[in-house]
Amino acid sequence: MADSDGEYVDNASDDDFADHQVTRERGEDRQGPNHGPGQNHGQGPSQHHGRQSSRKGGMGGGGGDDRRQKRRERREGQQAAWETVKRSWDTVGEAEDGQVLGVEFLAAAEKRRRVLRDTTPLQRGIIRHVVLVLDMSAAMSSRDYLPSCQRVALDCAADFVRAFFEQNPISQLAVVAMRDGVALRVSDMGGSPAEHLDRLADWDGVEPQGQPSLQNALEMCRGALFHTPAHGTREVLVVFGALLSSDPADIHDTIAALVADRIRVSIVGLAAKVAVCAEICARTNPGDEAAYAVARHDVHFHELVLAATTPPATRPDDGDAASTGPASLLMMGFPSRAIADTVAGGGGLSVCACHSRPVREGYGCTRCGAKVCRLPAECPACGLTLILSTHLARSYHHLFPLRSWVEVSWTAAADAVRRRRAVACHACLTPFPAVDTAAAAAAAVTAAAAATQTTGSGVSESGRYACEVCGHHFCIDCDVFAHEVIHNCPGCQSDTRPKAAAPPPARIKLVRKLTASHGDMVID
Repeated sequence: MADSDGEYVDNASDDDFADHQVTRERGEDRQGPNHGPGQNHGQGPSQHHGRQSSRKGGMGGGGGDDRRQKRRERREGQQAAWETVKRSWDTVGEAEDGQVLGVEFLAAAEKRRRVLRDTTPLQRGIIRHVVLVLDMSAAMSSRDYLPSCQRVALDCAADFVRAFFEQNPISQLAVVAMRDGVALRVSDMGGSPAEHLDRLADWDGVEPQGQPSLQNALEMCRGALFHTPAHGTREVLVVFGALLSSDPADIHDTIAALVADRIRVSIVGLAAKVAVCAEICARTNPGDEAAYAVARHDVHFHELVLAATTPPATRPDDGDAASTGPASLLMMGFPSRAIADTVAGGGGLSVCACHSRPVREGYGCTRCGAKVCRLPAECPACGLTLILSTHLARSYHHLFPLRSWVEVSWTAAADAVRRRRAVACHACLTPFPAVDTAAAAAAAVTAAAAATQTTGSGVSESGRYACEVCGHHFCIDCDVFAHEVIHNCPGCQSDTRPKAAAPPPARIKLVRKLTASHGDMVID
C-alpha cells in the first residue's frame, strides 16, 4: 500500500496504515513564508532523507514491527465486529396468529409436525414391490442443490433404501436409471438393502449426460413388475430433475398400460412442474393429489422421497385382487440362524444357495433345507418366502399405527405432579420444566382455556405429551422416537399391572342356566 505521502510500503496492509504516518522533525517548519497552508512545497534530497528516517515503522526500522506484532497478539483472541452482531431476528419466528415465537419453540413445532399424522387404521398393502427410478440426465448436473442435483439424489436414494427396508422388511425393491434417452437397470428386484446400496455406490463417479426418457423407464418398470404376485402392491417412484422427456413413441399408450396393470406411479420433481408428469400421477393414482410434488429445497426433497416408505392405502376401486377379492393365506417360513460346526469336514464352511459362495453361518429353508445368507429372502430352491417374526411385527404398525399423543396443559401438569410426582419423562427420565403455577392457576379458572391450544402448532406449553391409553407423560424427543422408530408406547409396554377380565354377560347367563338345570354340572 502507499503511506500518507504517497510512497509505496512493502508487505503492508490497511491495518498498518497508522504505523506509516509522516511526522515532523523538531524545529522543522514545513511551511515557508511564501507557502500557504494549502500549498505544496519542494523538497531537497536532505529533506527526503530526514523524512524517511523519521517515519514510524519504516522499512528499515524494527520498532514498527514490534508494535504490529503486539497488536496482532491482542487481536488473536478477539472476534471481528461483524461476528459479534446479535441477529435477534434469527432467534424468533411468527405463528399463524401473529404471535412471536422463539427458535426452540419452532424446533419443537417441526418435530410435532412430523408425528402429527393421520393415525386412522386403513387397509394397506404391507407386501410391496417398488421400482425406484433416478434421473441421471444432463439436467442433474445443475447446482440448484449443492453440490449437485445428482449427488443429492444419490444420497437421498441411499437413505430411501435403508428406510424402505426398515419400515417394509418383507417388501422388494429395484432401481432404474434414466440416461442418454434409455433406461438402465441399476439393481434387480430383491429384498437385500446391501445389494442395492452397493449398486448405487457404483454410480457415484458416473457423469450425468443426455436426456431422460420417461416412457422407456416406465416400460422397464412394467417388465420388472409383470411377474409380481397379485397380493402385493406395484409401485414406481420417479426422481425427475429435467423439464422434458425424450420418448421414442406415444407416452399416453404407456400410461394406459400402467393403469391396466394396476401400477401406481409417484414422481418427485427437482426443477418445476411438468404437465406429462402430472397426468401420469393423476391417472395411476386416482384421488391422490400427493402423488406428484416438486421439492422447494433439499430438506423438502428428502421428506418427499422418504414419505414413499409408508404403504399406500388400498382403495376398493383399484381393481386389485388384494382389495376386491377374498383374503388368501400366504405360506412363509421362519428359519433359525445356524452356525456351521468347525469340527466337521471342510472347516465348517458350506455354500449358500443365494450367492454360491462359502459361508460359515446362515439360515436354512424350513421346506427344502437350502441355506441363505440373510433374511428376508426368497428360497432359491423352492421359492418359499423366508422371514423373521420381527420383520412381520415391523410391518404390522402400518395397519395399526400408534395414536398421536396429546399436549398437556399447565393445569394437567400441576395435577400430575401433585398426584403421582410426574416430574420427568417416563421413558428417558429427562426432567420436565418447572410447573408454572401462575399459568396453571390462570388456566384453572376457565376449563376451556386449559383445553385450548394457544399457538395451533401442536406444541405443548408445558413440554409434556401424554398417551391417552396409559396416561404417562413424555418429552418431545421420546414422542418423535416412539412414533417414527419403535411405533409403540413405552408406558403401555411397561405396564405390568394385572387387569381384571370380567366374563361376558352372555356366558354368565349360560352358566347359571345350566347349573340350575343340571345340578353339579360346571361349564369351563
